[in-house]
Amino acid sequence: MTSNKAKLSDIIGPAFYDLHKYVKTNAYTHYWLKGGRGSLKSSFIGTEIPLGIMRDAKRGVMSNAVVIRRIKDTLRGSVYEQIKWAIYMLNAQDDWDIPESKLQMTYKPTGQVILFKGADNPKKLKSTKVFVGYIKYVWFEECDEFESYDKITNINQSLLRGGPEYCVFYSFNPPESQRNWCNRQVLVKRDDTYVSHTTYLQAPPEWLGEQFLIEAEHMKKVNPAKYDHDYMGEVTGTGGEVFTNLSIREITDNEIQVFDRLKNGLDFGYAGDPLAYVKANYDKTRRRLFIFGEVYGTRLSNAKAVKLIKEINPLNKLVTADSAEPRTINEFKLLGLNIIGAKKGADSVDNGIKFLQDLDKIIIDPVRCPNAYREFNEYEIEKDKDGNLKGEFPDKNNHTIDAVRYAIENEILMKKARAGKRRF
Repeated sequence: MTSNKAKLSDIIGPAFYDLHKYVKTNAYTHYWLKGGRGSLKSSFIGTEIPLGIMRDAKRGVMSNAVVIRRIKDTLRGSVYEQIKWAIYMLNAQDDWDIPESKLQMTYKPTGQVILFKGADNPKKLKSTKVFVGYIKYVWFEECDEFESYDKITNINQSLLRGGPEYCVFYSFNPPESQRNWCNRQVLVKRDDTYVSHTTYLQAPPEWLGEQFLIEAEHMKKVNPAKYDHDYMGEVTGTGGEVFTNLSIREITDNEIQVFDRLKNGLDFGYAGDPLAYVKANYDKTRRRLFIFGEVYGTRLSNAKAVKLIKEINPLNKLVTADSAEPRTINEFKLLGLNIIGAKKGADSVDNGIKFLQDLDKIIIDPVRCPNAYREFNEYEIEKDKDGNLKGEFPDKNNHTIDAVRYAIENEILMKKARAGKRRF
């Protein structure tokens, strides 16, 4: 069994002491660990898994673990060595079978195992079985390498069965782009989920070594943006973000009560593309747009869509919609919605987006308007095969953005008219 000489404070960093207690007491199911280089998140998880298995064995819980990376070939040189290191640091190597020829570690006293799997063979991964007990611990290392959160949930649904408690770790260095699914997922609030963000500044300096600190300080001086991303684990952006004036926060009922320049826009959709209705208020004096109401969904019948819109727009204030569908506009009118088609015109998309870019702030309530928050936040100019930003705004995942353009079309046209007059 584990020697008493092993001290956890010599293995896990101080930033993880509370997290260790949460894991030990099964306080949460899902643990998202993000951060920059040298933040010690991988060594923490690599320690918690064998430690947890041994601790569980003492109380009669036959837990097992599966450690996953997207590509199988990356397992041995990363997570396998990380957990092997932790076992030796815990002075528990005599209790573990750690073969060099097999991606598996076995706790000798009970037969509990740590399995290492690549997600590049999903069928084998989903059919994972253990000889004793059940799979309690799952670790997705470098989870931002996975294509989507759906890929991970599908794996979890296969592995997390038959046990009373679970502990799933997700570790990653946040990608530059906010639209990456990992960066979005950690913002989702769940009672069974804990999110941790650590940096090398929270690690004991002697653990990292002098040269690591020298390199970090050098990067901080010569390339602050890269330092923020690589070492501080910040989402710095790709440079292609369209809207850099976003303010994501709650818009209170008290604020809404005094709104006096309400705007309503509608972008049609049904099957492939969603219908998107947005309610906003335009503060012309302070050049701020408040987005605080939405209807968003696919396969909404016209009657259902009108009903939902009227719930958010009970006074039936004018709604400006995509004029490309006059028949649908007429059907909405017959259903009682106060609606007109947008004027649009040449360069209406560019003019509308540039108008929004020039605002002092676009304030979006993420609870009232989760889809507007997502689309505005993730809207980025795409790159070509050489990594250069393209010149045009992308025409995808922009349904609420289009709805907002229609909602404030009159403001955009008036600004354009004023600009035209100033030329003469």
